[in-house]
Amino acid sequence: MSEESDLALAAQSTEVAAPAPKKVKKIIRKKRPARPQVDPSFITSEPPPQTGTIFNIWYNKWSGGDREDKYLSKTPAKGRCNIARDSGYTRADRVPGSYFCLFFARGICPKGQDCEYLHRLPGVHDLFNPNVDCFGRDKFSDYRDDMGGVGSFSRVNRTIYVGRIHVSDDIEEIVARHFAEWGQVERIRVLNTRGVAFITYTNEANAQFAKEAMAHQSLDHNEVLNVRWATADPNPMAQAREARRVEEQAAEAIRRALPEAFVAEIEGRDPEARKRRKIESSFGLDGYEAPDDVYFARGAQAVNPLGRQGYDSEHEQRLMIENGEVGGQDNVPWAESAAAGPAASQRQREQASDGGILSSSTLAVLKTAKVSTAPKAKTAASAEPLVAYGSDSDDQDDE
Repeated sequence: MSEESDLALAAQSTEVAAPAPKKVKKIIRKKRPARPQVDPSFITSEPPPQTGTIFNIWYNKWSGGDREDKYLSKTPAKGRCNIARDSGYTRADRVPGSYFCLFFARGICPKGQDCEYLHRLPGVHDLFNPNVDCFGRDKFSDYRDDMGGVGSFSRVNRTIYVGRIHVSDDIEEIVARHFAEWGQVERIRVLNTRGVAFITYTNEANAQFAKEAMAHQSLDHNEVLNVRWATADPNPMAQAREARRVEEQAAEAIRRALPEAFVAEIEGRDPEARKRRKIESSFGLDGYEAPDDVYFARGAQAVNPLGRQGYDSEHEQRLMIENGEVGGQDNVPWAESAAAGPAASQRQREQASDGGILSSSTLAVLKTAKVSTAPKAKTAASAEPLVAYGSDSDDQDDE
């Protein structure tokens, strides 16, 4: 008995208990509402300071002076947007294609979640008409002389110019830290000798947002930045880089439009694709190889069986409707006429041969039927003489 108990204990000791199921705590993050950036009483409607000789009441600005507003360009901004603290959902999130809030970018929107515009950063999926910017403002055919304003629709500009930078030893790190807050930056170039910088974003909408967000702002010092649109870079290397970027975008669009197997064969990612295609594209004919437009064709008329997958049923249904097989001529459904047997099929063939709406049997019945119609009652002739009867011919005879 002792040996059996020892063996039982040993057998029990070797068993491994099943691991307890892990409890995964699912964290649901709810979107928060947008926060009002300033108090509504902060926004006052007062005329702008005089910077010209004539005040235009339609545009609410002075004209007749310098093109660049020297007074306003050296005045610090009234607020600054903080994406991590101010962004959130608004009424515009429920409306597809909404624009971004200009006052939110400048940090002075008092509406918060009641705003009719978006309070967040633009993304790659935010696409707008080329004639307007991300704030919904109309672009012009050409840039202003000072490269300010909304911009031009004749060129996709993703680069902004930043002037009046306080130059220091770590100026490149400071510029990158401040301007990376408004979107993904592709390239930053700082000219220390001139105190200017050029920031290129991967998305044009982010460049538009950054231009308004950093206008009249300051970096780590008390300077007032001058943010404008950058002109086209005359550097041949920059032009070649821009041309290469456009070619890459076009190649990516073509790659998405073509079949995946065709792209893999061209790019060499499928080494067996060439051998497999040589066998499949012969279609049973020795020495024949179908061209690309025939082998990769998709549709009901495709020669390749793979190209007809998913189109067969649709093509057959369309042929049935075109041939008139879905409904019979005498209001007899196609299923009932098919189940009626050879007699119904013979009757349909007779109808098709006649080419008319009614069947031959119906026409025969109509020919033999005698339809009697009641004669029309003749109108009784009036016995009274005609009074005050006249005509043009009588008048002509009297004359």
